[in-house]
Amino acid sequence: MASETPGELLLTVNGEPRRIAPGATIADLVASLGLDPRKVAVERNAEIAPRSTLADVPLADGDVLEIVHFVGGG
Repeated sequence: MASETPGELLLTVNGEPRRIAPGATIADLVASLGLDPRKVAVERNAEIAPRSTLADVPLADGDVLEIVHFVGGG
């Protein structure tokens, strides 16, 4: 496993390793990626995270997330 920087969590986001500060929520992660939380679907550790809870769910070291961003158009 890659060495960790003290005080950071190591996550896997869409198959890629990513570090984030302890205490960060899913909403914080989505914002750090430049995405609108109202336009994403997030799966955390193989479970869908309801959009209404993204700001309330703290991330943990080792979490695996898949984030899908919806794009409008027609």
